[in-house]
Amino acid sequence: MIQLTDVQKYYQMGEVRVTALDGISLRVERGEFVVVLGPSGSGKTTLLNMIGALDTPSGGRIQINSTDLSRSKRGERFKFRRETVGFIFQTFNLFPSLTALENVQFVLDVVGRKNGSGKLALQALESVGLAERVHHFPHQLSGGEQQRVAIARALAKDAAVILADEPTGELDFRTGVQILELLKQQADAGKAVVIVTHNREIARVADRVVQLHDGQVASDGPPAGGPVPVSELMW
Repeated sequence: MIQLTDVQKYYQMGEVRVTALDGISLRVERGEFVVVLGPSGSGKTTLLNMIGALDTPSGGRIQINSTDLSRSKRGERFKFRRETVGFIFQTFNLFPSLTALENVQFVLDVVGRKNGSGKLALQALESVGLAERVHHFPHQLSGGEQQRVAIARALAKDAAVILADEPTGELDFRTGVQILELLKQQADAGKAVVIVTHNREIARVADRVVQLHDGQVASDGPPAGGPVPVSELMW
């Protein structure tokens, strides 16, 4: 479903060329729950942005289903993101002038699911434990609550690909476990789920763990001992 072949990404900083991705080849199938690990600067977020068509590669090829993102135009990439990707941003990217409910409902309206969008948005917020906060604005919510709004927004979209950048970074342990259960359910329902994180404990529940180092895949395989249930996590 997701196929990256020798993907490279360079940034020109004056006379210096900075390499973010250096020949990444990776495949993620429908129904897979993949965790990408690596230190800061290893290329994790850049990789996620490539898969989500938020950025374009300097070289190589990115194919998702029948869409070749490496050769697509700006409008085609926007259409792909709108129809195919649910993105959970580390910085939340909520609209400050909209309530939690309106933030989720807005995305549903954009993708053409206006009928019943309010009910779907409410259900998504309830699933992440925010039933009592749906009419609050982002500035009235804690960092963890804002993160859960961002997660609800991605889940409500019912996209084929879920991309998450540190989705539990602002959450306490109990809420983090709840969110990981929801993301695992998305994979079980046939979606491709890719999470980037520093948290090695989260990698224990993955079908596959991809280790990045200096913009390259250092290893790619199941976690040691095989995946464990989310209930066994102890971070």
